[in-house]
Amino acid sequence: MAGRIEDYALIGDMQTAALVGRDGSVDWFCAPRFDSPAVFAGLLGTDEHGFWRIAPKIPGVPTEPATRRRYRGDSLILEQEWDTPLGSVRVTDFMPPRTGVPRIVRVVEGLSGRVPMLSALRMRFSYGRVIPWVHSREGRTGAVAGPDSVWLDSDAATHGHHKTTFSDCTVSAGERLTLVLSWQASHLDPPARIDAMESLRTTEAFWEDWVAQCTYRGPWRDAVVRSLITLKALTYEPTGGIVAAPTTSLPEDIGGVRNWDYRYTWLRDAAITLSSLLRTGYRDEAEAWRAWLLRAVAGDPENLQIMYGVAGERELGEAELSWLPGFENSSPVRVGNGAVDQLQLDVYGEVIEALHLGHMSGLARNDYAQLLQLKLIEYLEKHWNEPDEGIWEVRGPRRHFVHSKVMAWVAVDRTVRLIESQGSTEAKLTRWRQLRDDIHRDVCEKGYDPERNTFTQSYGSQELDASLLLIPQVGFLPPDDKRVIGTIEAIQRELTVEGGFLLRYPTVGEDSGLDGLPGDEGAFLACSFWLADDLAMIGRVEEARQLFERLLALRNDLGLLAEEWDPRLQRQVGNFPQAFSHVPLIDTALRLTACGAYG
Repeated sequence: MAGRIEDYALIGDMQTAALVGRDGSVDWFCAPRFDSPAVFAGLLGTDEHGFWRIAPKIPGVPTEPATRRRYRGDSLILEQEWDTPLGSVRVTDFMPPRTGVPRIVRVVEGLSGRVPMLSALRMRFSYGRVIPWVHSREGRTGAVAGPDSVWLDSDAATHGHHKTTFSDCTVSAGERLTLVLSWQASHLDPPARIDAMESLRTTEAFWEDWVAQCTYRGPWRDAVVRSLITLKALTYEPTGGIVAAPTTSLPEDIGGVRNWDYRYTWLRDAAITLSSLLRTGYRDEAEAWRAWLLRAVAGDPENLQIMYGVAGERELGEAELSWLPGFENSSPVRVGNGAVDQLQLDVYGEVIEALHLGHMSGLARNDYAQLLQLKLIEYLEKHWNEPDEGIWEVRGPRRHFVHSKVMAWVAVDRTVRLIESQGSTEAKLTRWRQLRDDIHRDVCEKGYDPERNTFTQSYGSQELDASLLLIPQVGFLPPDDKRVIGTIEAIQRELTVEGGFLLRYPTVGEDSGLDGLPGDEGAFLACSFWLADDLAMIGRVEEARQLFERLLALRNDLGLLAEEWDPRLQRQVGNFPQAFSHVPLIDTALRLTACGAYG
């Protein structure tokens, strides 16, 4: 049975990832890519849908979660330790950076006494639906079904029972055994065996070298570095695409229908991730993402999608997996994402802001990137005043969302700046300066409620929206503008839940509300970080620091965050770990450090 969302740890190889529970069970693993069908889908169902558990197994003693766990230094190498009546044992889990096929490596070490251990491996392909043919070949255990095969190399003997592969052993202090699970396309020969301990050493060296590039030296370095490692783990190394999260259908509302597939590259999420990586010293990832963007958009910027596959795929049709009951019976379980066809005008602003930051940070000049930027502005020039689905991908009717208009202004503003910085006499410059002014005037006239002194979610609405907190951060208005201060204070009053955290917008329980969905959701962590940023910008630095510290306390013991926090249940909800939570954590740490808010 799956644990709570925050009970999981992330391991990955920069092409896919796995989630490992406190009980030593790998309950989620897609291969060979983030968006491939899962080999282990127990996270969204039961053990019948696939898992791989390694833990002490002492007769007459209940199996307990690990006594303690941690990442080894600044790496993605997980160490979990159990103290038992017979002694102590450590299980180290990691995925080596990909040089061939995806692998999960598990090392069992005796620390004291003599501890019986049990490995239970239940392989189920196609998200738990397909039971493979399991056989032995040259001392290896193989599982084959359709296009997939998985191979287990174990220092301990294996045997099968109830369609599960078991390995029993007892480890004494100083003893060690290794188990390696490798995925391979079924029509190919089994993958070569590897030296697990040598792989451990090279994996640790990889992470040490990567983290050494970080330029942040502030008081929250540990939290920032852990977030950066998480973002790196969500990067699809062959193409530079960045997934929003490695999971699908972890619920925003436990037991509800707000369950979405996040294993794709949202332009918005990837753009803000790029921003954080650039500002902390990671230029290679920024170059790779820009190259991915140019390939994904190709010669068709007029049909810019809000998301793509990790290699730039455009077809991401949504389907429901009826055989999976969902995490804590939160159904339906979805793969693909129907929001791919939505119009979200803010994406143009985020993408152009990312390109602008790359240019300002000295990335190598790319003429096509500049051409793309100009083509995107030509599209916005014709369409900025249309309604859209907005940043939150509402499945209700389109609206004139204020945030979308503000980000359209950002797109035009950054393009005007680019042209001006080059001393260009671009004929369209005068027209685009006027367009920038027109969008600004339109937002201030139609998206602002003078009686309440606040901007609103959309033109003519009364609702608030936490995305309005980005108005001063993108430079649309200065922080000391009374309309900005009024908006911040209104959002604090009307969207705050227990702990001072923020909802994205009001939801309406069982009825279908403005987002077209029934049910509620938790506090949206990115919005709460944005509030901390805004508070610092308007001079309420100590209040901002305190909110930031409360947000850091919501991370699990390994420093990971899901998308939301449920204040009623006091637990994390939504897909996990979530780039859109870790990016603003980094941004807020940078801002507070610059303010000298060290506590």
